[in-house]
Amino acid sequence: MCFTGPRIEEALEAVPEGIEHERMQKIVEEFQRGFHFLRDFGLAVSVFGSSRAKPSDRMYKEAVLLASLLAKDGFAVITGGGPGIMEAANKGAVEAGGRSAAINIQLPREQQTNPYVKESVALYYFFIRKVMLAFASDVYIFFPGGFGTLDEMFELVTLVQTKKIKPIPIILVDREYWTPLLLWIEHELYTRRGAVGKQDLEIYHLVDNAQEAFELISRMVVRP
Repeated sequence: MCFTGPRIEEALEAVPEGIEHERMQKIVEEFQRGFHFLRDFGLAVSVFGSSRAKPSDRMYKEAVLLASLLAKDGFAVITGGGPGIMEAANKGAVEAGGRSAAINIQLPREQQTNPYVKESVALYYFFIRKVMLAFASDVYIFFPGGFGTLDEMFELVTLVQTKKIKPIPIILVDREYWTPLLLWIEHELYTRRGAVGKQDLEIYHLVDNAQEAFELISRMVVRP
């Protein structure tokens, strides 16, 4: 995907000179930087989860293990570059000798990437970072997290549901964490209100640990 060409030039010309023109130009340039960063990663996996997870937490350890298994299998591991689960995934990739990357965000107090990130790009706009993380990979893995993790998960599910992107593996790790939410979706949204279809419940896949996730991904991903 590329953002160069006459359409972008025409769009920029249509915006009056001044702050809005500068903002749009910055947005276009940031999209270009993001896609340029991602273009040579090949097979990749994006990992999401709580930034508050500690190394002693079970899911932190599972994220290290899963990233390690995937890196050994040829996947580049991409995260948001922060602490917690993101750090764990980058750590697993590095320890396995794989590619460990991050799409970070620029903040007034600069957000430092975790020490296991070896390749990164820092973006100014949250929405562009979100697009990049959603565009980056062949597989998307969600460990337990907060609002940000849930936001990313539901956005990807919606993109698949509405056919904005092709079906991709969306893996939810930790049955104890995800089951109450998935039961609510099934009972309230599907059965009671008919707000989603039965096929929508098959967009995501629930596993309990790294080994289950790795085995599922190995079955689902068609290599080029």
